[in-house]
Amino acid sequence: MADPIVPSVEIATDGACRGNPGPGGWAAILRAGGREKVISGFAPSTTNNRMELTAALEALRALTRPAEITLETDSRYLVDGMTRWLPGWVRNGWKTAGKKPVANVDLWQALAEAAAPHRIRWLWVRGHNGHPLNERADALANAAIDRMRDESAA
Repeated sequence: MADPIVPSVEIATDGACRGNPGPGGWAAILRAGGREKVISGFAPSTTNNRMELTAALEALRALTRPAEITLETDSRYLVDGMTRWLPGWVRNGWKTAGKKPVANVDLWQALAEAAAPHRIRWLWVRGHNGHPLNERADALANAAIDRMRDESAA
């Protein structure tokens, strides 16, 4: 059971990319205490993995105090990175087990910092499989790409 002083937050995130690399979008849906906040953004040239990480990062940055979080994502890269690989990367000076630099290190470092004050349960859900919040986050991430294209055409 969550500590009553610490808010409980449900977060669903997704990233999208048209081409890889290509124009990308990210989105997060945050729910707590009967309220909902939706955030999204885009990048003109990026990768899908960067958008997945950015969605989680921006969701955590949107929180104003430590929380008990369930973060749902269809990115195994994000879940495995935060739950399995991160301690080894930190221990190895941000190098992989193969002694190569960690890809997207800037986002992983920012995610580690943003996650630190929280208790997070990282939950993988199968993408494009009818999971309502994941489907909605996917639609919002793709809408962010469309918004970027509309703004650049104006």
